[in-house]
Amino acid sequence: MTVGTDSPAQARSAAPHAPEPPGPGPDADAPDPPVSAAFAGLDPDDLPDGLVIADETGRVVGFNAAASRITAVPADRALGLPLDQALPLEDLKGRRWWALTDPYGGLAIRRGQPERNLLLPGGREVLVSARYVREHPTGPVRRVVVSLRGTDARRRTERSHAELIATVAHELRSPLTSVKGFTATLLDKWERFTDEQKRLMLETVDADAGRIKRLIAELLDISRIDSGRLEVRRQPVDLAAAIGRHIQVHTTGGQPPGRFFVRIRPQLPALWADPDKIDQILGNLLENAVRHGDGTVTIEVAPATAGEDGEEGTEVTVSDEGPGIPEASMNRVFTRFWRGSKRGGTGLGLYIVKGVVEAHGGTITVGRGPRGGAEFRFILPVGTPAHLL
Repeated sequence: MTVGTDSPAQARSAAPHAPEPPGPGPDADAPDPPVSAAFAGLDPDDLPDGLVIADETGRVVGFNAAASRITAVPADRALGLPLDQALPLEDLKGRRWWALTDPYGGLAIRRGQPERNLLLPGGREVLVSARYVREHPTGPVRRVVVSLRGTDARRRTERSHAELIATVAHELRSPLTSVKGFTATLLDKWERFTDEQKRLMLETVDADAGRIKRLIAELLDISRIDSGRLEVRRQPVDLAAAIGRHIQVHTTGGQPPGRFFVRIRPQLPALWADPDKIDQILGNLLENAVRHGDGTVTIEVAPATAGEDGEEGTEVTVSDEGPGIPEASMNRVFTRFWRGSKRGGTGLGLYIVKGVVEAHGGTITVGRGPRGGAEFRFILPVGTPAHLL
């Protein structure tokens, strides 16, 4: 950041409502410390956000590189200008921002402005916050410090939320249409159907209602993962039994039993984890292998070392013999809405799996299996509750 020096004529042409400079005092001959001294050796140009500083007369004395990038105004042109000319901001209703907020006038107890969306010339939107620096709580404003940020990150978040809503709406439409159609048909023409036909319709309604319930549970999990509020209720977990239940679901649904191969290594440590969350992990990984992979789905469970402290843990590997995941996509597998193929799904399952594994203090990785397909491996610490140690 470059600090400008105002001439006497410039100081007299300060921004509107700027107070007159204080009269001579005991230390009137002592020069003010340079603005950069407050940063203790930090170069303001290294800051990721825009920084604009105006002195007690309302003129810009600091304009870092990020501010120049965000506003497209060179620092040497901004320095020395009144704040409202260097940053001609407007609110979303088209009102001039500095005239509206009047940082140098108004109530003497004001400390600044919270972050809000404002517009630069040309309509570009920026996030702006301001701090009013006073020597004592009700004294005149000695300095206005303004922070500028672009809205790209917020826009990406908004697009992600919009995409989530669109995905959920799409996934809900099909089962809800089915539920509504079958129930309306049964209520309107109950006597025309045989008991077998009624049973088939009700089974379809039940399956679609279960699909809706699972989708809602996924949304709740995403909310808890994003906010760091995903709770883990640890209990003893029998991984072999849990894997067997999930395989049975797939074989009942039409998959040949020979498609699944399970290998449980001996001397596994006792695993304390959330049984429902473990079912969620296994369900998503097996569903992913069955839907997107080919050939035999191999599930291996073995003792392992978890974390840097060498804690005992359990390692679970799920692999298939399909085409696998392209190398370029490996780093996106656990992000929202990633889909390895066009075979359906919300693209949220693996994002939730990663969040659940990490909530247990574990890790999960993806790679290429020994037979060429995708291989997911997660390691969970044994996680014995503290009151049992």
